[in-house]
Amino acid sequence: MLNKVILMGRLTRDPELKYTTSNIPVCSFSIAVDRRYTKSGEKPKTDFINVVAWRTTAEFITKYFTKGRMINVVGGLQTRTWDDANGVKRYTTEVVIDEVNFCGDKSAVSTHPEAQFSDVDDSQLEKDGFMPIDTDDDLPF
Repeated sequence: MLNKVILMGRLTRDPELKYTTSNIPVCSFSIAVDRRYTKSGEKPKTDFINVVAWRTTAEFITKYFTKGRMINVVGGLQTRTWDDANGVKRYTTEVVIDEVNFCGDKSAVSTHPEAQFSDVDDSQLEKDGFMPIDTDDDLPF
């Protein structure tokens, strides 16, 4: 069986890092994703898709992504149910993120200081697993 979702869209709000009672980092937010096809003369329709990230992925997202920022996520679709305070059964469907990637124009990022790549120290990026690339070399392709 296969359960894989790949989405690219914009964050609808700043992700907020929370912790479970077991002190595991988690963040939930939604992504606005435009539909691929629209009828002639109509405005494109947008879907708002709930996503959740755990552990280091949650910490990474809350550190580098803000409302309005373009994001690419890969994960699996999950449905869960619970009983609310009134005993009513509730459910939600969300994408549980396995991978996250930057996408879009870096000049179009939000004004949130941590989201600005130009404000991020290269040594901090290296600590987070990013490798600087010398863009002055000729590419072999």
